[in-house]
Amino acid sequence: MKAESQGLFALSQPCPRCRGNGTVIEDPCPNCRGTGRERRTKRYTVKIPAGVKDGSKIRLRGKGEAGWGGAEAGDLFVVTRVAPSKVYTRRGDDLIVDVPVTYPEAALGATVEVPTPEGSVNVKVKPGTEDGTLLRVKGKGAPKLKGSGKGDLLARVKLSVPKKMSKKEREAVEALQKASRENPREGLVS
Repeated sequence: MKAESQGLFALSQPCPRCRGNGTVIEDPCPNCRGTGRERRTKRYTVKIPAGVKDGSKIRLRGKGEAGWGGAEAGDLFVVTRVAPSKVYTRRGDDLIVDVPVTYPEAALGATVEVPTPEGSVNVKVKPGTEDGTLLRVKGKGAPKLKGSGKGDLLARVKLSVPKKMSKKEREAVEALQKASRENPREGLVS
């Protein structure tokens, strides 16, 4: 330490030559200029756990920047970025998939094929199932990060309405409309 007196005040500051280290390197290395640290790019293979979420941090102990004055290296944190799926939406450990269902399948009930990350499974649609209903398939979701097992797959029913109908289909729908007693807007009239 170097002390300077300026009238009533005394200032202490590290030695400008050794920067407070107590040693002077007369012939410093051209790469680190005597700091003992050198910037390098290193590649690491990092094991990403199954089911990892976007923004999760993975810590690599001792793989960060070198410490000052011979101190051990710090830690390196890898932040995961998970690309969005075209098929699934994630909610915790559960996966949600939209499953198109025709009106006859929703009204009469049916067994429909639903994709899972491990292959398709058959799911039963009960008669009278409404648009947006979630059908649960246990254990077919994302792997759990804490504990073992998997979350669930939630198949969301999406009622599929045809854009164009054949003459026969149109006649069948018109006959259904005439025979139907249901008024879904009952109670909305003021």
